[in-house]
Amino acid sequence: MKSDFRSLLLRLSSIASVAVIASSLGMSSAAQAGDKIFDELRFGASASIQGGHSGEDGIFPEITALFDPFGFEQATDWKQQLMHPRVHVGTSIGTAGEATQFFAGFTWTVDLSDKIFAEAGFGGVIHTGELRDNDDGPDLGCRVLFHEYLGAGYRFNSNWNVMAQLAHSSNANLCDGPNDGMTRAGLMVGYKF
Repeated sequence: MKSDFRSLLLRLSSIASVAVIASSLGMSSAAQAGDKIFDELRFGASASIQGGHSGEDGIFPEITALFDPFGFEQATDWKQQLMHPRVHVGTSIGTAGEATQFFAGFTWTVDLSDKIFAEAGFGGVIHTGELRDNDDGPDLGCRVLFHEYLGAGYRFNSNWNVMAQLAHSSNANLCDGPNDGMTRAGLMVGYKF
């Protein structure tokens, strides 16, 4: 049963990744017409920074799409930016037999200067990791976890940016079981439409 669930989630991850990439390739004609689906797309990779048996092996390729339903684009200062979060949806793909994550939530971005920004995100995640008795990796307790991240970034121009991020997923001891969590650090390259 666990193997079937993991296989299903990995297939869904692959399909979602292809859909995001295909949508982004089709964005140029939509952008020329003035319509945009995504506010920003990010691609990157992370690695586990946990030690001991809770550490995860491998690199985790990541794709995140950000949407602007609350008018972040029109915010003129940091107070308005905090009042207009963006929505994010993404995946962190497990390699070396580790957990794949599907996450969604809200992203708050604050400009510290024209080039430098800080970011925080909060939401939820569904994962393919082990719930209990994992000999080589975190025991996660339940399938649905909280997901939060902090980041600091640099804008090269109005479209391209790079961001270092630290992301954590855990159950906040709300599940009946262990709560090792997953903590990963990485770099993301973003393209803002």
